[in-house]
Amino acid sequence: MRSNLLHSLRLMAIAGMCAAVCSASAESETQRIYRCGNAYTNQPDPAANCKPMSGGSVTVIEGTRVQGPSVSTATANPNANASAAAKVDSTEQRQRDAQANLVLQAELQKAQKQYAELLRDWHNGEPERRADEHRQPQKYQDRVAQLRVALQRTEADIAGLQRELSRLQVTQSTGAKP
Repeated sequence: MRSNLLHSLRLMAIAGMCAAVCSASAESETQRIYRCGNAYTNQPDPAANCKPMSGGSVTVIEGTRVQGPSVSTATANPNANASAAAKVDSTEQRQRDAQANLVLQAELQKAQKQYAELLRDWHNGEPERRADEHRQPQKYQDRVAQLRVALQRTEADIAGLQRELSRLQVTQSTGAKP
C-alpha cells in the first residue's frame, strides 16, 4: 500500500511538471512579439505600425535611469565648499589683473606695429610691384588680396585687444567681475 502511495505521488509530481512545461510552451507559442519602431511588445498598438517578429525570443535590457534633481542637491554642497576654497584673495587677484594688463598692452603694441607695416606695404591700395609681378599680373593681384585680408585681420585683432583692455580696466576700477 505504501508503494502504491509513493507511486501515485510520483505520477502526480510528473503530471504537474508536465502541465507546467506544456502550459509555458503553449503560452510562448501563442504570444507573438511585435516590433514597434525601437520598442518590442506582445501587445501592439494598432496606430504604431507594428510588425510581427519571426524567429526566436527577444531579450530587452533596459538602460540606467537618469538621476533626478534630488540626487544633485546632495552633491551640491561639496562643490560649494570646493568653490569657496578656490577663491583668490583680493591682492593676488589684483596682481593677476596687472599681469594680464601688461600682456594685453604688449600684444596691442605688437599688433599696432604689424598694422603700421602692412599699411606701409599697402600704399593706399596700390602696393609697389615687385620684379616678377610686372610680367605676371595675377601674382600681383593675389598679393594685394593677401595684404587686404592681413590688414582686416590685424584691425580685428587690435579692436579685440582694446575691448579686453577696457573690460579689464572697468573690472579693476569697480572691483566687480566682468
